[in-house]
Amino acid sequence: MSKSTALGLCLLAATAACLADGNGPLLLQEPSVSATQLVFAFAGDLWIAPRTGGEAKRLTTGTGVESGPSFSPDGKWVAFTGQYDGNTDVFVVSAEGGVPKRLTYHPSADVAAGWTPDGKKVLFSSNRNSYSRFAELYLADLNGGLEEKLPLPAGYDGSFSADGKHLAYVPMGRAFSAWKRYRGGMTTPVWLADLATSKVEKIPRDNSNDYCPMWVGDKVYFLSDRQGPVSLFVYDTKTKKVSVAALALYFASRLVGRNSAARTVLFNE
Repeated sequence: MSKSTALGLCLLAATAACLADGNGPLLLQEPSVSATQLVFAFAGDLWIAPRTGGEAKRLTTGTGVESGPSFSPDGKWVAFTGQYDGNTDVFVVSAEGGVPKRLTYHPSADVAAGWTPDGKKVLFSSNRNSYSRFAELYLADLNGGLEEKLPLPAGYDGSFSADGKHLAYVPMGRAFSAWKRYRGGMTTPVWLADLATSKVEKIPRDNSNDYCPMWVGDKVYFLSDRQGPVSLFVYDTKTKKVSVAALALYFASRLVGRNSAARTVLFNE
């Protein structure tokens, strides 16, 4: 296990201890890190705490459910999926707190997935324009305006390369997120797309469930059950080889790689 992974786990454990206040462990989910802070979902709201440890503070207090938080590259904003007014849309809120700003208004569900490297747009998935039951990837500008569809036929999750020219993404939805060793026709791959040409490079696999990609430097980290229990793997875009980064995460559900600027690999177990 890398030092950054170990640090992330320690921070999450410390935050849990802080919130528990002697009442036992809490179900803290979907963490995301910036250079100085950690944000996560708990009890339908978002909470934020220092990476060095300390008191976790409630970041959102809306009556709807907030989930999938993701820090902007500069750590000043948190993008998330909010279920307000009977709809599911993409929102952002200042890391210092305040009123969330709504970015999408379509009646279809829009699910926040990350940021562009320059921090000006939020990546999200939606089936708003698809001809069947699949999602596509879009960008929503922080300053408003029409959403921009990425030149890919389908997509559910993604992480940009540092130059913003390539995207590591999952082209299909996960069929059974809680099943172990599923090997049917809905196993999910991770593909690397050149956004200028839409050319795709497929990360090598043998019908495994690969998901939650995170692009850091020349490497793409992702979760996979290719060796049994879900583990953290890394694909080197230079050597074209896959190697193990951390073994046996069992019920690991999400990589926190939406802020690659933090250069920390953290996972939700």
